[in-house]
Amino acid sequence: MSDLFEYELGKASGVLVAEHFKLREGESLVITCDTESDMRVVDATARTAFAAGGKPMVVRTAAPLGVARETDGFLPVGPLRGALTSADCWVEFNKQYLLYSETWQRVTSENPRLRYLCLPAMNVDVFVRLFARVDPRMLADFLTAVATRIGGARHVRLVTAAGTDVGFQNAPTHPVLPRTGYADRPGTHMLAGMIAWAPEFESIDGVLVFDGSIVPQIGILSHPLTVRLRRGEIQSLEGGREAEAWGSWLRSFDDPQMLRVAHVSCGFHPGAKLTGQIGEDERIWGGCQWGFGAVASYLTPPRGTPAASHTDAISLRCSIWLDGRQITDLGKVVDPDLASLAGALKRGERR
Repeated sequence: MSDLFEYELGKASGVLVAEHFKLREGESLVITCDTESDMRVVDATARTAFAAGGKPMVVRTAAPLGVARETDGFLPVGPLRGALTSADCWVEFNKQYLLYSETWQRVTSENPRLRYLCLPAMNVDVFVRLFARVDPRMLADFLTAVATRIGGARHVRLVTAAGTDVGFQNAPTHPVLPRTGYADRPGTHMLAGMIAWAPEFESIDGVLVFDGSIVPQIGILSHPLTVRLRRGEIQSLEGGREAEAWGSWLRSFDDPQMLRVAHVSCGFHPGAKLTGQIGEDERIWGGCQWGFGAVASYLTPPRGTPAASHTDAISLRCSIWLDGRQITDLGKVVDPDLASLAGALKRGERR
């Protein structure tokens, strides 16, 4: 299967390098990966960057046993930080991602021109479907329109077919970020296909039912897992062995922040499906995703909230209400203006 999507891989890496990074001649692109990364994605990106006149550099390390701050004591952080603090661009393909780590925090603060795109655990199949088979500009336009609607609301309610029913207030000082995938300006950027934000944490009350995946600790769930929240903090977990395993992992750090909501996201990528790959699962059309643990500074400026690690959990088929007005119903866009944009995006038509 080494030639799987060989031609399509070239198109996907071209979209990443030329469209999302808009890599210019002479710019350096540091590609980080670990021994659990898909090296065909890594090598295709390096080839494309070099062909575009860029200066690619691949940094491959052993895979840490965890993500975020769990990577700091494992990796050769001195040489790694040295490479990244002088780079123009950084794309992360590490399965055990550096986002939220001390390394990420230091590099992004010490290198203000760095354009960083976080694509953890990217594999050929996901890379082709999410980069080569969607119009990136139309996707960005749709995500921006949805983010504008969410950002203009004071109260949000999320309900899913599996039993999620949670409400919260938006925080006026916290940005609602359309994740368009574009890394053509300095800062931290994410895979295209979702809207992410941090609510007023203490206003979050209700029940979450995760029926997709919990990544990276569990993967695809065999049974729904129910979380009861009060003031943004986990009060109880139900769902058999997977709930017990996830709860034990969260509590193993002896860090209260690991039991607190870090962010919420809504997914809208027409090519995404449930595979257990973190980036893809978060972007399933009509899904909602909840992060726990570390809070990034770009979500709660000017400072985030550090934690021992981070985890993300997925609920499918979400209905969204904004100040009492419904914009999606079990994953289907029902707001007329947004539905028109969604239809055009799925058909691949330009407006």
